[in-house]
Amino acid sequence: MAACRVNVEEITGQLEDCLSKLGFEVYPLKVAWYNSLLPPSLRLAYPDDSLAVVVLSTPSMFEQAFLPFLEERGCQGLSDPIDQCVKHCVTSAVSQCFPGQEVDVRYDYELLPSRKPKFLAQTAAHVSGAAFYYQQSDVRDQPWAEKKMFGVCVHPRFGGWFAIRALLVFGGVMAGSEMVQPVPPDCVPSREGRIQLLEAFNFHWQDWVYRDIIRPVQTYSQKQKDYFSTLPAKRFDLLKTWGLMPSENVQPEPTSDTQSQVNGHG
Repeated sequence: MAACRVNVEEITGQLEDCLSKLGFEVYPLKVAWYNSLLPPSLRLAYPDDSLAVVVLSTPSMFEQAFLPFLEERGCQGLSDPIDQCVKHCVTSAVSQCFPGQEVDVRYDYELLPSRKPKFLAQTAAHVSGAAFYYQQSDVRDQPWAEKKMFGVCVHPRFGGWFAIRALLVFGGVMAGSEMVQPVPPDCVPSREGRIQLLEAFNFHWQDWVYRDIIRPVQTYSQKQKDYFSTLPAKRFDLLKTWGLMPSENVQPEPTSDTQSQVNGHG
């Protein structure tokens, strides 16, 4: 398909109409913004002005999309139920909004043959302005010596109570020069706050305290917390107790996670 220039708000607006009622948010970006922060081996193989959209799930996704998905469709095979739900929601939105148009959809759990992720979720969220990606390099006079500290995104409204789910690349759609890169909201501006965030995330992420580094407008429901606190291999059993799974003894495949790599895919 020949490259075309379009109104970016029109594309994001169509996606929002389909996905916002299911508990998702969408943020546009240019491929150049993403690629500029990464080595060649991790860049997207698209022209700089190609339009991409990052898709986040908010706390309401669990009740608005996931539980209804299980009630209506159930799980197919052994892959992660959340992954199946997200894929169903996103592909349905793409086919409804852009019929016949080629859209490269990459999910947070997908890996390339090289075992590298198909996209770096936190980098995409940062350059789109959706969430600030706090990294070790964002802390001056670090107290950790040579220790490797993993970074984490903070959403300006939800804190850490969200997940980065997908990247949609519209390879034939060129964004114009009027599309200016936004600055992600710096929710944790102080050195002390950033140390607190990274230490909470790296050293005791299981208690989820890092998610409340700012006061969120909404957090996960208790049911959602119970789900993500359960080991992935045990989640099918939990869903059975909720009456949302058949009684056969099936186990999910292991899953990856790119909001944190360690936070239980939530």
